[in-house]
Amino acid sequence: MFQPPYRFFAQDGGLLAYGNDRFEPFRGAAGYVNRILHGERPADLPVQAPTRFELILNLKTARALGLNVPPQLQQLANEVIE
Repeated sequence: MFQPPYRFFAQDGGLLAYGNDRFEPFRGAAGYVNRILHGERPADLPVQAPTRFELILNLKTARALGLNVPPQLQQLANEVIE
């Protein structure tokens, strides 16, 4: 299951958490190892950036801080903690 590495910030009372899939780099590394073992030079392999991100909002914390989170941002969030 996909879970961003900093999810606990929002769960423990932080305003939001935003991060990438913490297992994606390991899956990508396996592909790199395969390509190297099949003869490609490591220097010729492209740099890969994360492609999957998740945003978690904590509306309870936002209310406590007196912040008004726009509905558009709430709709973009993958999870909203009430």
